Amino acid sequence: MYSADELEQASRIVYAAMPPTPQYAWPLLHDETGCEVWVKHENHTPTGAFKVRGGLVHMRLRKERGQTNGVITATRGNHGQSIPFAATRLGIKSTIVCPIGNSPEKNAAMRALGAELIETGHDFDSAREAAMALAEERSLDFIPSFGRELVIGVSTYAHELFRAAGELDAVYVPIGMGSGIVGTIAARDMLGLRTRVIGVVASGANAMALSLAAGKPVSSNHATTFADGMAVRVVNPEAFAHIHRGAERIVTVGDDEIAEAVRLYFRCCHTIAEGAGAAPLAALLQEREAMRGKRVGVILSGGNIDQPKFAAVLAGQTPPP
Repeated sequence: MYSADELEQASRIVYAAMPPTPQYAWPLLHDETGCEVWVKHENHTPTGAFKVRGGLVHMRLRKERGQTNGVITATRGNHGQSIPFAATRLGIKSTIVCPIGNSPEKNAAMRALGAELIETGHDFDSAREAAMALAEERSLDFIPSFGRELVIGVSTYAHELFRAAGELDAVYVPIGMGSGIVGTIAARDMLGLRTRVIGVVASGANAMALSLAAGKPVSSNHATTFADGMAVRVVNPEAFAHIHRGAERIVTVGDDEIAEAVRLYFRCCHTIAEGAGAAPLAALLQEREAMRGKRVGVILSGGNIDQPKFAAVLAGQTPPP
């Protein structure tokens, strides 16, 4: 996926803006799962999610290539924070398109980072189509949510995890558009590890699971889950090819399981996980018998959950999509 020189370049770009995030083996999670659980805390980045790494790398390389035109992208929030976080630092204008009814707190964060925010469409994929149309109309450069430079950037978290924890038996990674799991697969392969990379999707947004079962990209008719970072119904073919080749399997978790994992993170680690960030732990809990006694990583991809949803989860409820 990338060379050692490209990884070194990406690491310099990322660490100029943020320190590496921590990874801890939490004792209480061991008690809950029966295995040694290493949590990669991507909820500790400057935007509260792993996506910032890819935005930093992609925007810096764009600037170095002389591509200083305004950019536009679509998001449910974390990718949409990564792009303006990096673009504003480089003096490049950013426009972000999100669906109507998107997270108010993520929307506020994107505006605070300097983005022009446009709300349109009923879900991520319809917002993506609108962003592509606006790119042509306004002569802006459209940035997809999955791309090689984004993957190289986010892959730095997997290198940090593997350097700290060593060769794990398995790592659970949430899947939205796929940059996180593809970056994890690429890091594992570059380091020559035998770690099994296991993808996680929500039962209400299971297009990637359907695709792997079919052996080709398959779109679903809906993406219904409160874990908005995984609410995708159209599979990226390039991401699918890498996941099909390098992932062990995909685990499907329900929203009730994700909500329980959010509560478990708060109870055992006193840390905040958004739905997508908690999904890997939900998958491990589902498979705890098979993983008993093993060394397992879970990617806590982000902590950007709105206050009302978090309050509902802590009260024992599962928020609506």
